[in-house]
Amino acid sequence: MAGCTPSHDWREIRATDGAFSILMPAKPATLTRQIDLDGVKVSMTMMAAEIDNVTYAVGSVELADDSAAKIALLAMKTAMVRNINGAVLREKSAGNTIDLEASGAPAGGAPRLLIARFVSNNKRAYQVIVTGPEKAIAREQVDTFMTSFKLP
Repeated sequence: MAGCTPSHDWREIRATDGAFSILMPAKPATLTRQIDLDGVKVSMTMMAAEIDNVTYAVGSVELADDSAAKIALLAMKTAMVRNINGAVLREKSAGNTIDLEASGAPAGGAPRLLIARFVSNNKRAYQVIVTGPEKAIAREQVDTFMTSFKLP
């Protein structure tokens, strides 16, 4: 399989509600918590695995309708860049998808690179992210992760 290394044990993971599937580089941990997306309180379920100081994660939220999900993408993008005190290096939007690359350093933390894809589908919004020290992020691993994200 493309993207395999000894430290990455790729496995297909499906969201418990069937909302998506993705290849994760290790067994992920799952957490659900309340977040605020520009004044809209929602429950976000995050599934994440960390390998060699690089985090691979998928977050999903369900909103009232499709238009709210599209608006949520911008709030999710802004929050992720803010989390690393980052600056956007590259951004591309197409349809219901925003691809982004940003770099920054969280308060008290080391510099990080953020590679993210934000997707809306019906009344759901997703963030698919890879973040870690730039030198630790292998583009081949990012490609394996990002291209494996599938909606039903």
